[in-house]
Amino acid sequence: MRIDVIPFLTAVHPEDLAGKTVLVIDVLRATTTILAALGSGSSCVVPVETVEEALELHTQGDVLGGERGCERIAGFDLGNSPLEYTPAAVEGRRVILTTTNGTRALQKASQASHVAAASLLNGAACAQAVLDWQRDAVILCAGTRGAFCLEDGLCAGQIVSHLLSSGSGSSLSICDFSRAMAACYTRHAGQLAEALTDSDNGRRLSGLGFRADLEYSARADTSRLVPVLTGNVLVPLSEHQPMPF
Repeated sequence: MRIDVIPFLTAVHPEDLAGKTVLVIDVLRATTTILAALGSGSSCVVPVETVEEALELHTQGDVLGGERGCERIAGFDLGNSPLEYTPAAVEGRRVILTTTNGTRALQKASQASHVAAASLLNGAACAQAVLDWQRDAVILCAGTRGAFCLEDGLCAGQIVSHLLSSGSGSSLSICDFSRAMAACYTRHAGQLAEALTDSDNGRRLSGLGFRADLEYSARADTSRLVPVLTGNVLVPLSEHQPMPF
């Protein structure tokens, strides 16, 4: 089984993902927020690319969530902070989400056989899903406006590290960039909150008052939930799968 890490969204073509498992990463903050929403009891999350699509899909009872330039979209119920997606806000409700990078990446991966939303919170569970699905896998970092982001690379490295340490690690074909990201994660594993805070996006979010999001997003391997794309919606793969590794 081949494992590749793609450093940013524009470095991959949708047809390259056909028949594969794709893990989409946008640590700060879309995939972390998706996990928070489903963990708080949202019935599903619908990732869309544009504000117009979100408004068209919205029906009574839905939650409109999203950001542009890190800030909540005017007229939307919630922004893109995972801390906003509490049970009181989303439990039993459909969340329609549009973000600058993460939801675009999920849309681009739609031709894959399996698509999951990965973050530092559920990295180990996502690695286990890759092994269970037994297909070549692409770990797709959303990045920011066509550029690589440290936090996404750290999450990719986290997942690759779990794959390498699994019982199947010796049978995997892992590209050089994947191994480089695994080494980067190992270097920062004991200080993830600091690494996120020092990243370009971390500094930007801190300046906008979202420092608490960085602390939340750095809690590695604290969730067993794997959001998977089914049709055009994200739902939990399983709420009861064992914590791997």
